[in-house]
Amino acid sequence: MTRRIVVGVGGASGAPYAARLLDFLRDHADALELEPHVVFTKMGRLVWTDEVGTDPASYGFPLYSPGDMTAPFASGSARFDAMIVMPCSAGMLGRIAHGLSIDLVGRAADVMLKERRRLVLVLRESPYSLVHTRNMSAAIEAGAVVMPASPSFYSRPEGVDGLLDTVVGRALDLLDIDNALMRRWTGRETP
Repeated sequence: MTRRIVVGVGGASGAPYAARLLDFLRDHADALELEPHVVFTKMGRLVWTDEVGTDPASYGFPLYSPGDMTAPFASGSARFDAMIVMPCSAGMLGRIAHGLSIDLVGRAADVMLKERRRLVLVLRESPYSLVHTRNMSAAIEAGAVVMPASPSFYSRPEGVDGLLDTVVGRALDLLDIDNALMRRWTGRETP
């Protein structure tokens, strides 16, 4: 059975994370029986242009405008399975945590929470303020998973793409999507 997922691209710096996620989904969606739908925030599209520079329509996924509240995943009755916001700005996190649906990304996230569906927020912010941590707590209490975009190094990633893969691979894990983007920890060998 095909799993339908929403990919929200927020306005924080970190569009290459979203590009790598969309690369993976383009290459594996059919085999993994996934149906991605993509929406950018207004700032997300501007940051994408600055940091990635390609046309997001080239991935071939349904692409929605940030103000399109008629998109299928704007309603719980459409029964989408999961959503990821990558990257997620601190402002978007706060709006999601407090149910402020000012655009389609926020509305879709609100739908995921109210329908008790998986919502992964890949936060790209540093350092955190007390406001940020309180918003993280509120989002987690509401049912979201907050995952800071923190690359790992134990797999000895090669170059920027390798670092991106350590974050994207973990985010895919949280969506229960099989991937082999990075070498997984198997324990430390003892002498």
